[in-house]
Amino acid sequence: AAPPTTADFFPAVSGTIKNAAPQLVGYAKDGLVLRLAPGAKAGGLLEGLLVLTSSDGSVQALDVSAPPGPVPPASFEGSGDDDLSLWLAIVFAFIGGLILNVMPCVLPILAMKALSLARHGSEGRGESFAYALGAVLSFAGLGLAIVLLRAGGEGVGWGFQLQSPIAVAGFALLVFAVALNLSGLFEVGSVTAGESLVHRGGLTGAFFTGVLAVAVAAPCTAPFMAAALGFALTQGPLLALAVFVALGLGFALPFLLLGIWPRALAFIPKPGPWMLTFKQFLAFPMYAAAVWLVWVLAQEAGPRGVVLVLGGATLLALAAWLWSVTRNLSARGRGLGALAALLVLIAGLYGISLLRDAAAAPATQSAKAGEAYTAAKLASLRAAGRPVFVDATAAWCITCLVNEDAVLSRASVKSAFVGKNVAYLVADWTNRNPEITALLKENGRSGVPLYLYYAPGARAPAILPQILTESGVLGAIGG
Repeated sequence: AAPPTTADFFPAVSGTIKNAAPQLVGYAKDGLVLRLAPGAKAGGLLEGLLVLTSSDGSVQALDVSAPPGPVPPASFEGSGDDDLSLWLAIVFAFIGGLILNVMPCVLPILAMKALSLARHGSEGRGESFAYALGAVLSFAGLGLAIVLLRAGGEGVGWGFQLQSPIAVAGFALLVFAVALNLSGLFEVGSVTAGESLVHRGGLTGAFFTGVLAVAVAAPCTAPFMAAALGFALTQGPLLALAVFVALGLGFALPFLLLGIWPRALAFIPKPGPWMLTFKQFLAFPMYAAAVWLVWVLAQEAGPRGVVLVLGGATLLALAAWLWSVTRNLSARGRGLGALAALLVLIAGLYGISLLRDAAAAPATQSAKAGEAYTAAKLASLRAAGRPVFVDATAAWCITCLVNEDAVLSRASVKSAFVGKNVAYLVADWTNRNPEITALLKENGRSGVPLYLYYAPGARAPAILPQILTESGVLGAIGG
């Protein structure tokens, strides 16, 4: 029989357990263990109905009458690493957050902030701390949103916001607007193109720069993060919050250090005209990020989604231009310019809102070597005794795309899969998929990438590292 993938216990007496708390299924020497959170009236016999749903879709319902007693050691699904403690999860989250700083979308924002601090030297300490505060609060807010949505029954995980075409289109327009600003098409507030690099950005600007950095880093999962986030999402809100705050602190660490020790920027040349040129150059990585987000949208909403977001980007650029060219006119001219820019911007945002009705694009697995993942397909292959490799991926996951191009698409890896008769299943999580969300949860993960190898006859899969290597994949399948 296929192993159970989910379990729910419905107590006969209200208040015996906390029904909203996670119910973790585990394997022990003598069978299954179901971990429940006691309620206010816990005590005596625990009576109720235990419902087990297996990976093949079959359901069993059992009457339970369990007296209090010791619980045997078990390996619990959804708990991530069996040996992972809260403190180790915090350390992993901190390291993962630090690594996020080298992601391509984040680097231009970090460079902009570093230039701002270089202008002010020791006076820029406040901006460093404001940036760090924006980053930490953003990670904490995002983490709590995931925890609360999951507690409410939503199957979401890390990067869930990018499973919404409207959110992807919004991120694309945000990054495009930042690129237009860097190119000098428009400036924020009273700062002109010539003065933007010699005046202070302010604490508010620094704070929202931290928020923006988190927004563009959200699609990424760095090494060490997966286990930490998997642990966090099996805990209560306070413990989960501690892990997400550690993630934010790791992400903000470079600027926290610059705030404490501004001399670390001594290697940057003195402020001058070169800074304006460099600022304009930083626009191009942001344009590239916008292009990538449009490509992601194409996977989610098809050609119609691409047309809508490109139309929105055009109207956004027009609104920025109208606002910029009318700023030096009379008060009446400035008012008319601002009104025209606002109307054009509203038209662009209205077009993006139409994405809520966009049909999902065809599954992207057709372009890959593998078959589309389903729990039934996995169970069928395992029942037939075939080894199975599951690639849980998403179009918006940069790490996933790098692994696919650098390792999984290599001829040596493909030939090893064929030679070993390994079935290759692609679990594409670009759009919401409850089966793939369940697969991630069963293996202690809250997001992609996730790579699983099911050896014939093995009860549980081997979990490969998030950063794949050719030797690692070949070694896992015995190639």
